Order: sequence, then C-alpha cells, then structure tokens
Amino acid sequence: MGGVGSERCILESFRNHSNKLTVGTLSAEPYNQAHLFDGTTENEKAAIMDNLNEIDTRLAGGGLRGYLQRARKLLAEAREGVNCFAGYVPQVPVGERLVGDSGPGTEVFAEFERLGMNQLSKCTFCLLAGGLGERLGYPGIKIGITAEVTTGETFMDKFARYILAFQAHARKVTGRCCLQLPLVIMTSGDTHDQTLQFFCENENFGLNPAQVTIMQQEKVPALMNAAANISKKGSTIETKPHGHGDIHALLHQHGLPQKWEAEGRIETKPHGHGDIHALLHQHGLPQKWEAEGRKWTVIFQDTNPLAFRSLCAILGVSAMNDFAMNSVCVPRIPGEAIGAIAKLDRGDGSNMTINVEYNQLEALLKETPLGGDVADETGFSPYPGNINIVVFGIPCLARCLEATGGIVPEFVNPKWVGPERDQLKSATRLECMMQDFPKMCSSDDKVGFTQLDR
Repeated sequence: MGGVGSERCILESFRNHSNKLTVGTLSAEPYNQAHLFDGTTENEKAAIMDNLNEIDTRLAGGGLRGYLQRARKLLAEAREGVNCFAGYVPQVPVGERLVGDSGPGTEVFAEFERLGMNQLSKCTFCLLAGGLGERLGYPGIKIGITAEVTTGETFMDKFARYILAFQAHARKVTGRCCLQLPLVIMTSGDTHDQTLQFFCENENFGLNPAQVTIMQQEKVPALMNAAANISKKGSTIETKPHGHGDIHALLHQHGLPQKWEAEGRIETKPHGHGDIHALLHQHGLPQKWEAEGRKWTVIFQDTNPLAFRSLCAILGVSAMNDFAMNSVCVPRIPGEAIGAIAKLDRGDGSNMTINVEYNQLEALLKETPLGGDVADETGFSPYPGNINIVVFGIPCLARCLEATGGIVPEFVNPKWVGPERDQLKSATRLECMMQDFPKMCSSDDKVGFTQLDR
C-alpha cells in the first residue's frame, strides 16, 4: 500500500475489553442473549462467539455491553413515544448567508476568503467514503466515479488536488516546507479494500502516504425486540437429492455442510456516519491534531467537490465567529427532503443549534409564527438546508469526544408490530449522525452555519 496509514485492524490499545466474552457471560445479565445459543451446534456457538467478540472489541462506548444498555433505554423511550424535541421552541439560527450581495464576487465574500486562507495551515480533512456507486449506475466505489469528463478526473483526483493546493499555499504562507494537511478517510466493509487498492494503483493521488489515514467503519448488531435481543442470521440451507447420491459426497468433499453450519452469525447493520467521531477518537487524532496546533477539521462527502471552491470563505466564517461547528448549507425549499439547521430554545434559557430532519421539521414548526415548514419573503425556508459538509473546531471536538468516549448521541427507528410495541416488524439497530454533535457541546460552544447558493 506504499505506506498509507490504513487501519486493517484496531490496535490493541483501542480494544474495550481484555477478556473474551463467553456463552455463559452473554446468556446472563446484563447481556441476556441466551436465545442466540438455543438449539445450536458447537460449530455454530463458536462462530457466534467469534463474531460477537470481534464486534465487542470494536464497539466504542463500552463495547457490546454499552451498546445493549443504550439500546434498551432508547427502545423503551421509542415504545413510550418520547419526543426528543419536546419543550424546544425553534428559532432561526445564527450564521452567515454568503449569497446575493454577500456571495462570490463581493467584497464581503472576499474578506471571508482572505480570513479563511490564513486558516488553511491549521486544517485537517475527513472524507466519508462508505458508499458504492450502484444507485448512480457505477459498479465501484463512489470516489472512483469520473467527476470531470474532459480530463477523466475522478472525485478522489479532485479532492487530492484541492488538498495539495491548500497545502502548497499553507507552506508558502508559513514558510514550513514540510507542512502536511492530514486526510482521514472513513470506509465501510463494502468499500475498504477497494479504497486501499484505488490509492495503491494511483500512487496516493500525489499525497504523502504519511498524511493519509484510512479507517474502516464497523457494523453494529441488529436487534429484534424491545428487550434488545440480538438478531441471528439463518444458518440452515436445505439441499435435496436430484437423483444422484454422489451429491452428498461432493458436499462433504468441499466442506460445505461445515461451512454452512459455521455461518450461524449474528445480523449486523450500518451504524451511521456519526461513527466518524468514534473512529477519530479511537485513533487519538483530535488530541494529536490539537497538540500540533491544528484548529479545524473539514468533514466532506464522497461525491461533492463543489464545497472546496468556497472552503476558504467557510473557514473564514468559522474563524470570525469562533464556531465549534459550522454546517455548510444551501437555501432550502419548504418540504424538501433535506434536514434544516435550527436554533432550539428551552424554557430554562438553554438552547442548541442543530440539524432537524425533514420528517420532524413540520411538527416542530407548526407552533411558530410561520405555522409550519413554509417559505418566508425570500421564497425559501428561513431555516437553511443541511448538506452534511461540516467544519469542526478541533479543540472542542477533542474535548467532547474525550468526555463521551467518542460516542455521538444515538437514536433508534423501530417499526413496531401492533399497539403493544414489544415486537418489531424487522430487526432494527442504533444509529448515529455526525451532525448531532451539538448534543455533546456546552453552552459556551458556538454552533452556526454558512449558507451558499445552490
């Protein structure tokens, strides 16, 4: 791999437990997963235990035990219909709208750009690259899609060129000829190996291997009821003779019955892009970056290079306002299926500025003067649309992740069977979103947005 800082395995120092879980441990309190072993063979038990021990070492926030405890609490709240926004009154958030008379080409925009250019030397970058391009008609990883048809450049080519250009400017301004701007890439099980190969084949896109860290996001156990019982994959594959008795000998020769029996693994599902925070913390990167004097980390998506054109202005907004979190936004059309940034006030004087998902927004805005998710005099919603590109202040990021062990507040979205709400139509899991970071912040941490034209 030419030295790229890829994370093929989690270092021993990141492991949650030194002792392996056993069938007895998992069957008793506080795990209560005895159902996984009912009617299983020794091979199936061994496969299940291997799978659960591997997951236990990789789950942030107390391993499997912590995950199940959080799941039971969240499932109980979902069962009772707890509204996470109860008691909050939405207000238009504080931020900068760099559009119209403040957009590109204006002196206002240029001043933010000049301020942001001085911040480039203090930047790090995080790319969320866990998706395949199937929905876009592309068979591989999305960072391998052609972004520029005239040159054949891929999205990864463009990302690397921007980072190298920022780095060249930062070196010139600081006089530090060896200054490097770190790039962290979060992959998934679907994209990890292809990403490593892609970087190898393209000689790291001109980046120094030492400045690139590739780390894989893990899946979490799927849960089949309100008691947070883990869902197990089916392991029985039925075979029937087709008139030739040698089918049994051939199956045995290829070891297939044993292989099928050992595949009695538990069901896992994606945990969400909030895992970027847990992985950054597990690898000690925010603390390392803060010690190096770095101030900002830019988290961006795998098929959106346009934000890099305005990055200097976005950084300028963060620097001028001392934002701990700065969400890049666009003017939002009411009813549009993207989240909105809102300032939520409570009666006790506390507040938080956070993304509200579009399916929760209408109910939240009904009691406001607007009367719902409707347009103001501009023709757009006064609540800017979130596009999941965020600039975090590294000191705040390091402090908050240290306090929570890297865990971003999770949520669960169960589909219940019947009014009793004790069984699920299909297995669910805990999820997390990177934009829920404000729930971890203190009242002194400033959270805002930068709105750009669509």
